[in-house]
Amino acid sequence: MTSYTSFAVFYDSLTQNAEHEKMAAYILSLFSRHNHEPGLTLDLACGTGTLTLALKKRGLDIYGVDASADMLSMARQKTDEAGENILFLCQKMQRLNLFGGIDTCICTLDSINHLTRIEDVGETFCRVAKFMNAGGLFVFDANTIYKHKYILGDNAYIYETEQVFCAWRNSYNPRNHIVGITLDFFEPCKDVYSRSSESFSERAYSHFEFEKLWTAAGFALEAVYAENSFDPPGEKTQREIYVLRRKENERR
Repeated sequence: MTSYTSFAVFYDSLTQNAEHEKMAAYILSLFSRHNHEPGLTLDLACGTGTLTLALKKRGLDIYGVDASADMLSMARQKTDEAGENILFLCQKMQRLNLFGGIDTCICTLDSINHLTRIEDVGETFCRVAKFMNAGGLFVFDANTIYKHKYILGDNAYIYETEQVFCAWRNSYNPRNHIVGITLDFFEPCKDVYSRSSESFSERAYSHFEFEKLWTAAGFALEAVYAENSFDPPGEKTQREIYVLRRKENERR
């Protein structure tokens, strides 16, 4: 996985449509729907910590883990400016190593898709299970095969903010549903632009592939929803929300 050195600087301005406050409210309503007290919560692949901070402000006892030191630097700056004290750890998902048990884990914004080896997804599920107390809840979202094939595909996009001009190019492999993504950033600097680039890949997995992995890790499926709703996914759902419960007496 890339360290997202360039992307970290522009991440927040380019993901404003993620609506983190709305997402935080949805996650809390999901906990309520599943009669779950979140307790100690881990935000896995927390990025620049925007959602972590939003949930902290709503009363959650939460900390974050991400593989990118640059992303976490932005998260630390953001939480310090907000006057909040949040712990952030720099770790890969598939190498998660916590100091104690957790009651809840969330992993959002298609972070699981950034693991392009199915073995790494399985290891991530096992590592979360290892540190999760029995009865705990693991909530993650994932882009669907439909989105990778028909929405991302081989398409290109242009994004422009006050901070940066971004050219986004995709390359789709139908054999494994991996989308290669190349980002070129053009940052205004006086009368010229400074260019930097970032490349990474995302892989879409089927429900069946996920199910084998979470079952082996000791989770049971409670529900799967279409993004930011409590409706069942449809054929054209672009992102799905999975709600898993840690089984009793199967702590690894």
